Amino acid sequence: MNPKIVLRIISYLLLILCAFMLTAVAVALYFREFAVVPAFMVPVALTVVIVGLFLLVTRNSGRSQPSFKDGFLFVSGGWALAAALGALPFYLSGTIPSYCDAYFESISGFTTTGASILTEIQSLPRAILFWRSLTHWLGGMGIVVLTVAILPLLGVGGLQLVKAEAPGPTVDKITPRIAETAKYLWYIYLGMTIVETLLLMGGGMGFLDALTHTFGTVATGGFSTMNISVAHFDSAYIDWVITFFMVIAGMNFVLHFRLLTGNLQNLFVNTELKAYLLIFFTATLMIAGKLHLEVYQSFTEALRYSAFQVASILTTTGFATADYEKWPYMAQAILLLLMFVGGCSGSTGGGIKVIRIVTLFKQAVNEMKYLIHPKAVFPLRFSGQVVGKTIVYAISGFFFLYITILLLVTFAVSLAGVDLLSALTAALATLGNIGPGFGVVGPTKNYAHFPDFVKWVLSFAMMAGRLELYTVFVLFTPMFWRR
Repeated sequence: MNPKIVLRIISYLLLILCAFMLTAVAVALYFREFAVVPAFMVPVALTVVIVGLFLLVTRNSGRSQPSFKDGFLFVSGGWALAAALGALPFYLSGTIPSYCDAYFESISGFTTTGASILTEIQSLPRAILFWRSLTHWLGGMGIVVLTVAILPLLGVGGLQLVKAEAPGPTVDKITPRIAETAKYLWYIYLGMTIVETLLLMGGGMGFLDALTHTFGTVATGGFSTMNISVAHFDSAYIDWVITFFMVIAGMNFVLHFRLLTGNLQNLFVNTELKAYLLIFFTATLMIAGKLHLEVYQSFTEALRYSAFQVASILTTTGFATADYEKWPYMAQAILLLLMFVGGCSGSTGGGIKVIRIVTLFKQAVNEMKYLIHPKAVFPLRFSGQVVGKTIVYAISGFFFLYITILLLVTFAVSLAGVDLLSALTAALATLGNIGPGFGVVGPTKNYAHFPDFVKWVLSFAMMAGRLELYTVFVLFTPMFWRR
C-alpha cells in the first residue's frame, strides 16, 4: 500500500469538487445571492491551499500503479472527504447550523440517497439548492464509474459479472480502464441530463428546477427544490418524464452503451435487465389495480402514481408524488419489498441490486435440484454465461453482511425511541440509498428529529451501502493494514 499515491489521487478529486463548487458561486451571482458566496469560496480557497500542500508532500510518490489496497482506501476515503467538503457550504451559509446535520445532508447527496434533515426547502437560496442537487449528479456518475470500472477489478461482492460486460479495452491495470470506460459513461450520463432537462422545461418547469430535478433523477438521488417533492408540480407529463428517466437510470449503464453502439442483442439476453423490468411492471400493475379499486377512480391516474412510486423506490431515487403511507396496506407492502431490491448493477441505483437477487434465486433453485439429483451438475447461468462458485460465494457473503448491518443499524436507530417499522425503514432507506421510508421517516417527513449519534450512524450506513459494503468494511480488518 502506498499512502502517498492515495493522498495524491484524493487531492485531485477534491480539486475537481472545488471546480464544480464554483458553478454554485455562478448561480449565486446570477440570482444576486451575494450573502452565500463566501460559504462556497472559503471552502474552495482552504481546499486549494491544503491540496497544494498535499501535492507538494507527495510529489515524489512515484509513478507506480495503485494497488488493490490503495483502491479500497481511495474509494472510502475519497467519498468521506468529499462529503466533508460538500457539507461546508450548508454549514457556513447558516442554512444548516449544525455540522452533523450538514454532513448528513452532504453524504446523502453524494451517495444519492436523498434522505434530508431540511424541513423548509423552497425558501432556501437557489445556489444552496443547486449545490445540494449537484452533489447527487456528481455522486451518481462517480458510482457508475466505480461499479463498472473499479469495484469489479477489486472483486467486490460478486460484481465481477459486470466486468465481463464493461465497455472499453480489457486491461489488467486499473487506471487505463477507468479512463477509457469513464469517457463513454460520461457521454451517456451527460446526454441523459441534457435530454431530460429539455423535456422537463417543455412541461413548464423553469430551467433551474428542471436541471436540479434532472440531477436527482439520472443520479437516482431524490433531492427536490420543493417541500412536497415532485407532487408540487401536479403534472402528469412531468411525472411520466421523470418515471421514464428513473427507470433507465436504474438500468446498467453498460447496456446504454451497447444500445448506442447498435448492439441490441445484449438487451434481449441480459438476465438482470429482464428481471428488473419484470419486477417494475409487475409491481406497477399490482399497485395500480389496488389503487384503482380503493383510491383513484381513473385507472390511468392510478397507473401514473403507481408507476412513479414503484420506479422511485425500486431505483432508490426517493422522489414522491403522493403520500404512499395513505395507500392500501398491500401497496405499502410491495413498496417495502422493493426497498430490498434496488436497481441494476452498473447503475446509479442503490440497494442489494437485481443482479445479486437473481443470482441467489437461481442458486436456491439449483440447491433444490441437488436434493433430487445429488450427483447431477446444474451450472448457474447468467445472461448466457456460466457463473463460477466464487462469485456465488461473494454474493452470499454480501447478502449476509447486508442483512447483518441492516439489523445493527435498526437497533441503533431504535435507541432514539422510535417504533420498530420506522427504525427498520430508516436503516433500510439509508443503507439502500433510498431516502424515504415509513413512519417517522415517511415520504412527507424527514430525519431532522433524530439525535446526532443516530445521524452519524445513518451517515455511515449511507456510505457503506453506496460503496458496496466490502469496500468500507475491509478497512476495519487487521489483515488490510499488514504489509
